[in-house]
Amino acid sequence: MTPAQKAGQLSQYMWADALTAADDEADGGLGDTMTPAQQRAQVEAALARGEVGSLLFVTDPEETNRLQRLALDGNPHGVPLLFGYDVIHGLRTIFPVPIAMAASWDPAIVERAQAVAAREARAVGIHWTFAPMVDIARDPRWGRIVEGAGEDAVLGAAIGAAQVRGFQGERWDDPERVIAGPKHFAGYGAAVGGRDYDEVELSDHRLWNVYLPPFRAAIEAGAGNVMTAYMDLNGIPATGNRWLFTEVLRETFGFDGFVVSDFNAVRNLVTHGFAADLRDAGVRALSAGTDMEMAMADPAFATLPDSLAAGDVDLDVLDRAARRVLLAKARAGLLDDPFVDVERSREVLADPAHREVAREAAERAAVLLRNEGSLLPLDPAALSRVAVLGPLAESRRDLLGPWCFDYDLDETPTLAEGLRARLGNAVVDSAWGVRPVVRPTPSLFDAHGGNKPIVPADFDDDAEFARAIELATAADVAVVVLGEWQNMIGEQASRSSLELPGRQLELLQAVVATGTPVVLCLVNGRPVDLRWAAENVPAIIELWYPGTQGAAAAARLLVGDVSPGGKLPLTWPRSVGQVPIVYSHTISHDPANQAARYWDEPSTPLFPFGHGLSYTRFAYGVVTLDRDSIGPDDTATVSVTVTNTGDHAADEVVQLYVHQRHGAASRPIRELKGFCRVTLEPGAAETVTFPLGRDQLTYWNAATRGWVLDATVVDIAVGGDSTAPFTAAVTVTAERAS
Repeated sequence: MTPAQKAGQLSQYMWADALTAADDEADGGLGDTMTPAQQRAQVEAALARGEVGSLLFVTDPEETNRLQRLALDGNPHGVPLLFGYDVIHGLRTIFPVPIAMAASWDPAIVERAQAVAAREARAVGIHWTFAPMVDIARDPRWGRIVEGAGEDAVLGAAIGAAQVRGFQGERWDDPERVIAGPKHFAGYGAAVGGRDYDEVELSDHRLWNVYLPPFRAAIEAGAGNVMTAYMDLNGIPATGNRWLFTEVLRETFGFDGFVVSDFNAVRNLVTHGFAADLRDAGVRALSAGTDMEMAMADPAFATLPDSLAAGDVDLDVLDRAARRVLLAKARAGLLDDPFVDVERSREVLADPAHREVAREAAERAAVLLRNEGSLLPLDPAALSRVAVLGPLAESRRDLLGPWCFDYDLDETPTLAEGLRARLGNAVVDSAWGVRPVVRPTPSLFDAHGGNKPIVPADFDDDAEFARAIELATAADVAVVVLGEWQNMIGEQASRSSLELPGRQLELLQAVVATGTPVVLCLVNGRPVDLRWAAENVPAIIELWYPGTQGAAAAARLLVGDVSPGGKLPLTWPRSVGQVPIVYSHTISHDPANQAARYWDEPSTPLFPFGHGLSYTRFAYGVVTLDRDSIGPDDTATVSVTVTNTGDHAADEVVQLYVHQRHGAASRPIRELKGFCRVTLEPGAAETVTFPLGRDQLTYWNAATRGWVLDATVVDIAVGGDSTAPFTAAVTVTAERAS
């Protein structure tokens, strides 16, 4: 290969057919110098020269085949294109958003869901997904919290690894799997103030103990790709950070796949004030360990042949990156069969079994936050009239959540329709109550058709509000559906407030004032301010953005066909003034007043990490260990028997927490170290066991600059959330440091 052809293999272009007609009339995100039509012409010219390695955002199988043929005809070595796409939580079948899947605390359903997503993606010619996002997120103001697994490293690692297994399977060349690309390496979720793209300052203690473990787990699960992050990490733009991508990712974690930049992130090294110009940006990103540049047009890596000729980059560095990309294509089977079976793609996308997995996932992700007086489950036989109220009650698009583009709204019922179908003879009335809220600044994705809420031209605020209250007054129960419109969360969707947008709280308060029993269903991807609701609404269920089958799942949950079993993957604050708030804080010198750090409200969360109620009751037996002490190479077994003492079959997520009493550092007041979701019939019991040893107790110490296992006493708690009491302990008898 010539240097230009090698550099071409390191270049990934967005295919501008993904942009809408409206984008064509504007600039499609290309700036003032290029239209989408001109960008497409540039890419096709590069394809004809054999100087493109990958394209992204192509989902039409016939177009994929056409572009693949252009690439093969233009490349003298017959190297095919690698097609990538943001398959975040489904392609045609849309699953609950990732934060919701984490709320299932069920790696098995996460793996099954991403296997379906991979099957659909590969069927249309996508070989590689820019997922999972394994960034730990502890600030709900940050919009991309919806794409991750929440605040905890252990839960995040388990969910991230399950997604990798689901996407990739056992072999890259499996025709029903895709290459997984965990992102954004590293620390992206800790943006200051929760403001997307802003800088991140993380101590080594936080980085190694909290933010890096999910990446390590994803790599150990076999991830073939890793994506860089946009922002500065401790003053260095991540895409140009050699320490991150060479010393940590490859030398410490043993990653042997290829690294891709986030969109335009190599070019942005100039914007950051890090690189002098585009050519310098290309050299510095490549030298840091970025193997492929994702760009809209004019990639910085196109300048690498000139840099090579000038001696600014070594040939072996260019060859190494090209080899990694070519190896990925070979391992994915593209050298043998690069084209798409168009007819088969239609069959795969229409597979009804995929929708069944989506419904099950939505059911397992739901979290019952409150259920005073056992209002839920509803008894269909006792209901003659139900009011389904709120501006999200009749929305199809918002049930899907952000980061999905190839969906079919015709197969996505609204929540009102889902209840009508399940309740049968009962009359189900619906009303918006209040008008949808339109963002004052548009979403990054509003240019894609149907992405932003539509407000009818004849919407009468007073009449619609009055109609909702009239329906609530006449109903046996009011199901109020509130939350955030899906374009209010995701990339470029940070918030300064956690209040329900618009007049939604006013609507809820007016419905409660009617005296009709109220069930609040939340459609959202981050905590919202529920202080009033948590004191005045008897039943609150978190549905998240539940996906294609969300309405069917919600109806089954509300009437008790299935009991909610999900748990919160984050600490739910009372108000935005508390954030960031996490369960795994250190003790401090004044633990007795931990709940009184603020004078104007409790400094405790509204709902704790791991919280989630059920339609039944669970009793926990005595926590036991098979030994009283362990050495550095020993593992104790923690056991507890859990019994369903209620009348409903249901799931419980059994959670193991530990606290280290003393050692070479102040350790958190409690940390999750294991979990297991079990299904129990009424009266049934199951004994759950967890290992506890070096893997669970070693931590990175900022003083010793290494990994430490302290000689100490470790307290143990097992229960249904992060408030479980400590009832057992084990002594660690030796110290280990590295």
